[in-house]
Amino acid sequence: PSPRSCQPSGASEAALRCEIQELKQKDLALDQEIAQLLSEGYSLEELEKHISLLHEYNDIKDAGQMLLGKLAVIRGVTTKQLYPEYDLELSD
Repeated sequence: PSPRSCQPSGASEAALRCEIQELKQKDLALDQEIAQLLSEGYSLEELEKHISLLHEYNDIKDAGQMLLGKLAVIRGVTTKQLYPEYDLELSD
């Protein structure tokens, strides 16, 4: 559950206690997920490298999408219409 699922709003003590409890639950869930990955043979360094590479991939993909968007505006077409020209799948 996200910290926003608490009913009380504002900085009331009840709202803060609820948020603390939810953060503790999230922390426990993440610890369990890490333990699961470690038990499957992954190392923390490998997981950190994988996360870093995913961030880099997403940054590059965002830049490519931005460029496609600008090119589409210049040409007066949609980005979807540019995909075949650059051998891209709609799922890319």
